Amino acid sequence: MSSNALLATASVLPFAGAVLVGALPSRARNAAAALTGLVTLICLGCILALTSQLSAGGRVVHTVEWLPSLGVNLVLRLDGLAWLFAVLVLAIGTLVVLYARYYMAAADPVPRLFSYFLAFVGAMLGIVLAGNLIQLVLFWELTSIVSFLLIGYWYDNAAARDGARMSLTITAAGGLCLLVGTILIGRIVGSYDLDTVLASGDTIRNSPLYLPTLVLVLAGALTKSAQFPFHIWLPRAMAAPTPISAYLHSATMVKAGIFLMIRLWPVLSGTESWYWIVGGLGMATLLIGSWSAIFQHDLKGLLAYSTISHLGLITLLLGLDSPLAVVAAIFHTVNHATFKASLFMAVGIIDHETGTRDMRRLSGLWRAMPYTGTLAMVAAAAMAGVPLLNGFLSKEMFLSEAVDNIDDHPLHYALPVLATLASAFTMLYSLRFIRQTFFGRPPHDLPHTPHEPVRWMRIPIEMLVLACIAIGLVPNLTIGPALERAVQAVFGAASPSYSLAIWHGFNAPLALSMIALFGGVALYFLFGRRINTNPRGGPWLMDRLDGGWLFERTMTGLTVGARWLERVAGAERLQAQLRILFLTALVASLGVGVIRGFALPVAVHQTGFDPAFALMWIVGAACAVGAAERAKYHRLTATIFVGGAGLVSSLTFLWLSAPDLAVTQILVEIVTTVLLLLGLRWLPKRDADIPAPASERARARRRRLMDLGIAAAVGLGMAGLAYAVMTRPAGDGIARWFVEEAYPKAGGRNVVNVLLVDFRAFDTLGEISVLGVVGLTVFALLRRFRPAPDSLERPKQQHHHDAYDRAREGRKPGDTTADAMLVPQVVMTWLFPFIVLLCLHLFLRGHDLPGGGFAAGIALTIGFTLQYMAHGAQWVEERLRIQPISWIGLGLLISVLTGAASWLFGRPFLTTYFAYWELPLVGKIPAASALLFDLGIMVLVVGASALMLVALAHQSLRRTRSAEAEAERIEERETA
Repeated sequence: MSSNALLATASVLPFAGAVLVGALPSRARNAAAALTGLVTLICLGCILALTSQLSAGGRVVHTVEWLPSLGVNLVLRLDGLAWLFAVLVLAIGTLVVLYARYYMAAADPVPRLFSYFLAFVGAMLGIVLAGNLIQLVLFWELTSIVSFLLIGYWYDNAAARDGARMSLTITAAGGLCLLVGTILIGRIVGSYDLDTVLASGDTIRNSPLYLPTLVLVLAGALTKSAQFPFHIWLPRAMAAPTPISAYLHSATMVKAGIFLMIRLWPVLSGTESWYWIVGGLGMATLLIGSWSAIFQHDLKGLLAYSTISHLGLITLLLGLDSPLAVVAAIFHTVNHATFKASLFMAVGIIDHETGTRDMRRLSGLWRAMPYTGTLAMVAAAAMAGVPLLNGFLSKEMFLSEAVDNIDDHPLHYALPVLATLASAFTMLYSLRFIRQTFFGRPPHDLPHTPHEPVRWMRIPIEMLVLACIAIGLVPNLTIGPALERAVQAVFGAASPSYSLAIWHGFNAPLALSMIALFGGVALYFLFGRRINTNPRGGPWLMDRLDGGWLFERTMTGLTVGARWLERVAGAERLQAQLRILFLTALVASLGVGVIRGFALPVAVHQTGFDPAFALMWIVGAACAVGAAERAKYHRLTATIFVGGAGLVSSLTFLWLSAPDLAVTQILVEIVTTVLLLLGLRWLPKRDADIPAPASERARARRRRLMDLGIAAAVGLGMAGLAYAVMTRPAGDGIARWFVEEAYPKAGGRNVVNVLLVDFRAFDTLGEISVLGVVGLTVFALLRRFRPAPDSLERPKQQHHHDAYDRAREGRKPGDTTADAMLVPQVVMTWLFPFIVLLCLHLFLRGHDLPGGGFAAGIALTIGFTLQYMAHGAQWVEERLRIQPISWIGLGLLISVLTGAASWLFGRPFLTTYFAYWELPLVGKIPAASALLFDLGIMVLVVGASALMLVALAHQSLRRTRSAEAEAERIEERETA
């Protein structure tokens, strides 16, 4: 396979595998694990196959056009740094899959877990392989969403739900900041391409937008990597299954922020702001995480805070603004991934085989689990930085950089001291983990009898521990080549020289390392018993840093603020909400007018006065006033007046040579009026005969005067806007371009339809999606709506069957009322095929003449409406078998597939094609692919409109049946 094919396979295969695994039955755990492991292995093979092309700072780039007009393309970019992180993601991911197969219970829906897992793998690979900043942000937010699903996998557990909510809130908020930061970088550089950005370091640092850009980008990176004060989400994420915790904390989620800071280090570092923000928060996170880990009684809680500590160490190294510190950060990232993944898996085995993770209940497990205990002790020693293990090498590099960073600044003298103190804390909690869990008295009173796990469950830990030992003993032969490629990818020709030798002689870093090791041992023997017996798990400060208190207080504050804003600006009544909306629009319009001036064109083309047009608008205005006036007394009359005003609007469009708008408006008016009439019977009854109190009448009068004033102001504003639009010079704007290019570029003479289904088809796709969502929402609301019988407007003698029911049920042949009602029923029935023909006519002519998919869909909805009125809901659904939800899905699918078909011809999404077809006996006819897109619009419009109609009809049918049952009960009581 070619390089591009290998990159594309590694990027797409995880998402395809996620779909396949998610489709498996919930009990198919073996098939799900095998398919997931196969996908990760294939992707790992694709990345490893490209290793030879990355020597001497080389890279592999594959570009696919996405938004070329904005300079945004889909770019897969593999260099040494991306290769290292991709191998971590895939190699540890494969081991986690094997481990999870034996960890998860038989009752768990394992395919769902592995489906989320593969989606997360794909999102992480999307981040590390992104060659475009916008693309990176897209996958960045995807990791937040999928990690939310993984952490909340056991959704019946309140802790899992809370942890997932917290992680999504914090990391997604950081992702939004990152999006704004990348947009600022694109504005500074003029491109979002990663190669262009990495070559523009001086331009970015010298820009006046550098500081806000730096803060926003770091907000995204620091929230994802759990740096203070955003570290609080990571301990709560421990509610996830242990295989997921091992993966998120070692190679993926938390390492995304580290990767981003390393990736952008050449262009964002080198300033005082970078040093103090990154270095300061890294040091704070290092100390808080290591201090908090000491007091944890839960094994996973201890590892969670140790992860925070080590992430702070890596961040601190990146903040030191030294090339060698960056090398140490990359090196420790790899080391942390190996020993932390193995530790989480060992803790998972302990929990799986004993039933608890509480160190106060665990002791002496080495007697029952010697093999697992040995592996866990080696991994914990690597975490503590014991010599001859990988953690010792990167920790010594860290201490070396802390010593070398000392200069004349007094605060810099504290860096080696604080670094040594944090390392001593690391030794303390590592020793506590080993001593408290595996040694001491034999275990007792455990939920399960401890024993070794199955052989395959230990293999992932064995391989990771072997990596810790191999890197610690022969680093140049193991991690050396990969580390060199990653360093060259970051620094290029300016790569610093460094040494991975085990022994550098007696020096200050070695002395500090020994002080940290022995100091940690001494602290454990001095305070270990007190720590183990502490019921709260730490001093008072730990209650404020445990990951929940700060977040809950923040969320409570936001909730209180939102409720206050709702009380101030919100309103329960629709009229009050409309007042706020119109007043806001009015103020905004006046503000724009003040800023830009209210100058109007001097030379205006005047048209002659037309009495017929003026009379039509007088009728429309009278209908509008009548609707507002009659709404107080009779809603049916008000609805008729509203329909009259809509009819005048439709005639106005036709008068002003806008037939497309006129056709659409008149069809929409018909459907809307019918739906309003069906809904009127559910409104609370209003008795106009009961006089209202004087205070209520005065309040209503003031409210109506206010509404009148707002309506007048908004009407004048709209009139001014229309006047400004219609009197501007003809050459302004883009209207002329659409008129001139509609036929040459889209093959249609109806500019309005061409605009909707071709030039701005993507907007139309979003609009029909919203329409489908609205239809589903209305249907869901009406399904749960149960109007109280006493609150409805009922006509007199409600308990009797009306004449229409008698006619439909075929009562006495001599019943003249029933015969009269049968006439419109027959007419509405026979109108249906003609309406279908009208729908087809409007649909086929829409690309060249007034019509289109939307108008055709509304027309067909009118046909269905007539059948509901003639025969009732049950008859229509039994005969016509309308399935509106399927229509909505089918319409959206047709439109999307029509747009995606352009990819088969190497064209962007929703590119249309038109040609002339030669048909026998007919001749040449125009044909455009936009016709299929319009078909999707028509089908979706019919589905959404019919869905609302079905909901209304069912409510009416339910209400009618309830009234009939009530009438029967009344008759039975009267008879009795």
